Amino acid sequence: MQSLFSLCPGICSLMSFMNMSTRFPQQVVKQSCNLCAFSLQEASCAYVLIVTAVYWVSEAVPLGAAALVPAFLYPLFGVMKSMQVAAEYFKNTTLLLMGVICVAASVEKWNLHKRIALRMVMMAGAKPGMLLLCFMCCTTVLSMWLSNTSTTAMVMPIVEAVLQELVNAEEEHEVISTAGSTITEENKPIGICQYWPFFSHLCLSNILCTLFFLYSHYPKAEVVNFGTWFLFSFPISLIMLVLTWFWMHWLFLGCKGFYFFIFFFFFLFTSSYPEMVTGVFFILMTLLWFTREPGFVPGWSSFFEKKGYRTDATVSVFLGFLLFLIPAKKPCFGRREKGEEDAVRKRSGTFSNINTLDPIITWKDFQKTMPWEIVVLVGGGYALAAGCKTSGLSTWIGRQMLSFSSLPYWAVTLLACILVSLITEFVSNPATITIFLPILCSMVKTLLINPLYTLIPVTMCISFAVMLPVGNPPNAIVFSYGHCHIKDMVKAGLGVNLIGLAVVMVAINTWGTRLFQLNSFPEWAAVSNITNQT
Repeated sequence: MQSLFSLCPGICSLMSFMNMSTRFPQQVVKQSCNLCAFSLQEASCAYVLIVTAVYWVSEAVPLGAAALVPAFLYPLFGVMKSMQVAAEYFKNTTLLLMGVICVAASVEKWNLHKRIALRMVMMAGAKPGMLLLCFMCCTTVLSMWLSNTSTTAMVMPIVEAVLQELVNAEEEHEVISTAGSTITEENKPIGICQYWPFFSHLCLSNILCTLFFLYSHYPKAEVVNFGTWFLFSFPISLIMLVLTWFWMHWLFLGCKGFYFFIFFFFFLFTSSYPEMVTGVFFILMTLLWFTREPGFVPGWSSFFEKKGYRTDATVSVFLGFLLFLIPAKKPCFGRREKGEEDAVRKRSGTFSNINTLDPIITWKDFQKTMPWEIVVLVGGGYALAAGCKTSGLSTWIGRQMLSFSSLPYWAVTLLACILVSLITEFVSNPATITIFLPILCSMVKTLLINPLYTLIPVTMCISFAVMLPVGNPPNAIVFSYGHCHIKDMVKAGLGVNLIGLAVVMVAINTWGTRLFQLNSFPEWAAVSNITNQT
């Protein structure tokens, strides 16, 4: 049934552009266009958008494969030339992602992420609340640089081991009384497992799809960069951390445990040379991103005569390239440090000998970490947006949104956030972003709302897919361990969704307004609007 369903849009597409002897299909299309006040090109673009969205929502084919639909349907329908569509699939932001993945691959290869997680947990001590809070902090810090799926897959075994150790330590107690409440052994894992994964979806650099879209659709929107995005997101992260901690602590109670971490702490006690190099690059990349164009003072990019040539991608690709050159073995200058090679090999999880000229990461390491499907998916979103602009569909959609002009701007943004928050529980986050952002972009242009006032909150609300296992892979990973029931995930996730929605709306109407200059319709959006109409 799934394969038959996946063939239906393709068969319809094939029949629609075949040059048949009869003109009946073309007449039907033209008649439909007249009924819907569409031009033929707008209708063709809308059809491609619907077919792609059906594939994304149903996941009848992989998301990356579905993102290739505009690459062959746009040229066949005469919406865009093939060369123009192909150019949308690889942009400057793709290089930015590749550079970040190089550093992430080095972090995972040399287990720097485990060191960060275990050291933070060691700071928690034996108090249940502090232990759970520390797990939340671990996933928050790690998910800023690694994907949510990688972070969850890495931390979840540590949480599972902690739970097993706690159960073994208190197996003689069937019911444990804590703070005047009783929790059974079955509920203890739910308390910890449900506590931290929900927050990992509000991260600072996992919103790359939206930043990619903003850079592509509004290239002159210089107010959005890594520095301003961090300044806006970090307070939200802190507030969400505290409020989510209180919410989860009210729902689930933990228990005591500390000595389990001693073994792992001593196992990863001494930092290896590759870990130190990765950590330095980790910090250096962040500093260079911050200081390129901080906004309130001139950045290092102002030292160059030609402006606009250097972007965040320049930094990430350069540092990522260096990781392929720097040797993984510390230069001894004629001396050998006893046992260092064995320790490095043990911590890195590889049993092959490390040669003197082996780099920090290899192309194979990069390939294992690089999410090529996301690259193609983002490219498909670019292609859809370009097709909507070229065909005039985005202008048509914007005109249909004029009925919302009577609503306050904050109400329009709130309705959009609620809509995507509901849909993203059943549809993957990247698919939701690539489907809705072009539509919302057309809407805010028509209503003369600053695009950032709506797109930024909507993007963050898309990340709140925390109620169901099907929402995204991290939810499924946690659910697969068997400690969480659907009703518990829905109950906890609903509270997190409401908290997140309230915090994001407060943020965009307070410090976000000053940070991104949201009080007026910006010139860069007006220029883009004029370009789209022409």
